[in-house]
Amino acid sequence: MLLVEDDRQQRDYVAQGLRELGHQVACFGDGTEAIGVVLAGGFDVLIFDRMLPSLDGLTLLRMIRSQGCQTPTLLLTAMSAIEDRVDGLEAGADDYLVKPFAFVELVARLNALGRRSPSCETVTMLEAGGISMNLLRREVRRGNRTIDLQPREYSLLEQLLRNADRVVTRTMLLDRVWNFGFDPKTNIVETHMSRLRAKLNEGFGDDAIKTVRGSGYMIDSRAG
Repeated sequence: MLLVEDDRQQRDYVAQGLRELGHQVACFGDGTEAIGVVLAGGFDVLIFDRMLPSLDGLTLLRMIRSQGCQTPTLLLTAMSAIEDRVDGLEAGADDYLVKPFAFVELVARLNALGRRSPSCETVTMLEAGGISMNLLRREVRRGNRTIDLQPREYSLLEQLLRNADRVVTRTMLLDRVWNFGFDPKTNIVETHMSRLRAKLNEGFGDDAIKTVRGSGYMIDSRAG
């Protein structure tokens, strides 16, 4: 995957999040620097910011399309007018995402470009590792014990249960639970995760949440 974005903070944040999900990401801050690498091929998806220095994303897109490059491309932009979107699509973009955007939406759109079909199943109960969550009643139980959680703790647990047996990264939690499009450089995730663990594990001999060092957190559906 190749990302061309001149905003260093946003570039680093998006790249970090994608790498945490297992993607290999090459980054550039300028269209002129990136064009040769793009045309050399080897990328499954391209992500271009529209407003780039030297060579803007729209021109870069037109150039690679004229050279026969058909790699799926997502345009990022702060320009939200219908005409701007039309210009991007007519230049050859496969999708168009307006800033500011949620990281989870970016991932969903990239998955769509990779032709992965999302699940449309409506879920009202989540269960894994001996923990159950009734989404209609907002009730959480471990074994025979009802657990009272604060809203952020509930949201953290919901993300873990929805992704049982898969690692949920810190970036994903910041995006989905706090709606942060950046890393606040605090231990907010770790603090809330510690409180959640204390409530889930009270009276039990094992930790319900597994820390995957350097990656994130997960719940093992076979535990409990």
